Amino acid sequence: MTPLTVIKIGGNVIDNPAALSQFLTAFAKLPGAKILVHGGGKIATQVAEKLGVQTTMIEGRRITDQPMLDVVTMVYGGLVNKQIVAKLQTLEVNAIGLTGADAGTVLAQKRPVTAIDYGFVGDIIDVDSGRIQAMLMQGLTPVYAPLTYDQTGSLLNTNADTMASTIAVDMTQRNAVTLVYCFEKKGVLTDPDDNDSVIAELTPKLYAEYKAAGTINKGMIPKLDNAFAALQNGVAKVIICHADEVGAAVSQQGAGTVLSQ
Repeated sequence: MTPLTVIKIGGNVIDNPAALSQFLTAFAKLPGAKILVHGGGKIATQVAEKLGVQTTMIEGRRITDQPMLDVVTMVYGGLVNKQIVAKLQTLEVNAIGLTGADAGTVLAQKRPVTAIDYGFVGDIIDVDSGRIQAMLMQGLTPVYAPLTYDQTGSLLNTNADTMASTIAVDMTQRNAVTLVYCFEKKGVLTDPDDNDSVIAELTPKLYAEYKAAGTINKGMIPKLDNAFAALQNGVAKVIICHADEVGAAVSQQGAGTVLSQ
């Protein structure tokens, strides 16, 4: 099967122009077919404040009412996405900026209201891997903003980690997929204040132990839940690493945290 690398970039890298530029330069040098999924939450919060739109977060997740949906559509699908695409073009990567609505590639449904009403937040129900594969075969590099759409025609704010893992899993029908989560840390850490305390390899058993001890907590938990789910559903390899080390991680030079079953 054809090798394919799916990379999610987020954290403080997106809102740091120098760090983002350095990452994109490394991303451009990665061999073979690749897909990029990006976040941009901090920029969305800044823009919302300038526009007088209130930001509400519950357990690290953004409540997306109609005004906030307008903001994230502008920021994720417009500002951030097109800046990344333009930079990649200068690096000789023929990038195409997308949301899940484009070519109908990532369909979702509005998250049901339970104890919390998240508003216009999408849970993915289908990925058209054939259409994404067609783009790759044309030499294009898809760059996805974390936006999906539903069958009523509404755009939906969607977790970028989940979007990356779901796309990666669906692409395993045609490819040997490596999924990489890049951010400002060197990997999964035993001490969040020590960027050198990297856990080199993480299994489900170790993950459960670290969670129980509180060593792994907060925002790292949903990221790892997505990562292990991807492994269990056909993704060949999952790596969590610093954005600066993406090249070394993909080429198996010991960077970051490698997840195994």
